[in-house]
Amino acid sequence: IEDEYGNVLHASGGYAAPAAYAAPVAYAAPVAKAVVAAPAVAYAAPVAKAVVAEPVAYPKYEFNYGVHDAHTGDIKQQSEARDGDVVKGSYSLVEPDGSTRTVEYQADDHNGFNAVVHRTPGTHPVAVAPVAVAHAPVAVAHAPIAYH
Repeated sequence: IEDEYGNVLHASGGYAAPAAYAAPVAYAAPVAKAVVAAPAVAYAAPVAKAVVAEPVAYPKYEFNYGVHDAHTGDIKQQSEARDGDVVKGSYSLVEPDGSTRTVEYQADDHNGFNAVVHRTPGTHPVAVAPVAVAHAPVAVAHAPIAYH
């Protein structure tokens, strides 16, 4: 039985597979062109280049800074100087108990790093604000007693 388009219908009521499939007209391998040329050889005299060493800057600096925050009690300072391979400096800070810790240091190639620590008692301890702790009230609810 054929439908209105000329396809053969089977008992299942579906359409039949096409009778033929189209195949490519021709297969071809890729075309490779062979190019033959003489190698390009060039001879040149060696290039002489003078290498100039970059000048190394002599390391020399000095700095210092300080912080004095009376609200938080953060009080400190530092200073340092470098001349070639020798570094000298110091820093100090106020400890929570009001004392001052001072560190003096020096570093060089011959002796390495050396530090001396001094502690100076404070004239008065730094007041630290007390921590306020508030506890929430405990909620207690008793369940009714159940009788059987």
